Order: sequence, then structure tokens, then C-alpha cells
Amino acid sequence: MHATIKVMIVDDHEIFRNGLKMVLGKLKYLEIAGEASDGNSFLEMLDETEADIVLMDIEMPGMNGIEATEAVLKKKPDLKVIALTMFGDDEYIQSMLDAGAKGFLMKNINKENLDRAIQTVYNGGNYFSEELFEFFTRQLTKEKEKDKEKDEEKLKLTRREKEILQLLCEGLTNKEIADALFISERTVLGHKTNLLTKTNTKNSLSLMAYAIKNNLVVIK
Repeated sequence: MHATIKVMIVDDHEIFRNGLKMVLGKLKYLEIAGEASDGNSFLEMLDETEADIVLMDIEMPGMNGIEATEAVLKKKPDLKVIALTMFGDDEYIQSMLDAGAKGFLMKNINKENLDRAIQTVYNGGNYFSEELFEFFTRQLTKEKEKDKEKDEEKLKLTRREKEILQLLCEGLTNKEIADALFISERTVLGHKTNLLTKTNTKNSLSLMAYAIKNNLVVIK
């Protein structure tokens, strides 16, 4: 990777921030642009700090990660936010999806998965910790069978849409999906737009969550 990726850390626990900085320091292509202990401090810092990716804690005093993500993406829509979460934060996952987060990492993340997540999100993809795949398959499927059957009746996906959905959930970018299926990137975007409409989701990450929840993809 040629470009230096600038990362900010936003978390209210200093010990966790210090540990995360130690792990990030081992990734040679990366530069730590700054750190903040809450959403308000982060937004103030970002006026004077350049960053590509923000590792954002969800639960913080004052302005939490959901509010901070919504606020910053209105000002800087190209900034990519990866949420830092614990199993106790499950109830906030959908809110963070709606706010525009591009990835979710468990706080017990190791160097390899952190590296993969940062590179995937930086290159336009979306990333879930494996534990969160389990969360979606286990927790979000607790819905009434009638509602599920109604959704399945309404949802008619084409073969190509299913292929694109599968590759999207495997973390591929639009360009990588286009190359894998020998179609143009514009065609991929067209199919993704159709998928968002059919599933009534707002963005790629919400679409992935929907696909996992409704067993539309094979989790590898």
C-alpha cells in the first residue's frame, strides 16, 4: 500500500486507546492522526486534523459514537468510520449502521483483523468482526415468522443481485465485484441501488446486515 492512511481513535478509556495505538503502530502504512475521549472533543479536533478513518467507540459520556458519527459525516462525508463495540453494545448496532459506519470491530480485535478492517474500509469496502456475523445470525433473526414470510414473498432477487450481494458480504469493493463478475463498475452500482430499494436499506453496511439476518448469503 503506497498511501499513508491517517487514523483517529475516539474512545473514553485511556488504557484502551494506548493499547490500540500500540497495535496500530505495528502497521507501517498507517499514521495515527490524533485521539479523543468523547465525541465533542473529536469534532473540535477534526477541524484542524486530517484523517481518513476514525475508530469510534459507540458508548461514551457526553456525545456518544452514534451522534458523533452522524455529525461528522454531515461535515465530511468522505470520512470513513469504523465502530468499536462490545457485546453489551448490541442494541446500538442498528443505530450505528444508520449513522453511516462502514465497519464494526469488537474491542478484543487482534492485529490481523484490525489490519484487514482498515484496508477493506479504506478501499471502499465494509467490514464486520466475525463475532458480529454470529450476532446478526443469532440475534436479528428473532422476528415473527409471519413477518419473515411476508418479507420473503416481497423480496425477489435476480441471480446477478444474489451474486453481487454475496461478494459484497465477503468484503469486496465495487471494482473488485465488477472484475470478479466481468461487468462494469456502473452495472454493479445499478444492481446495488436495486438491492437497497428492494430491501429498504440505506447503505451498503445496512444491506449486508439485512442479507445476513435473512440468510441471503453464505457466511464463510
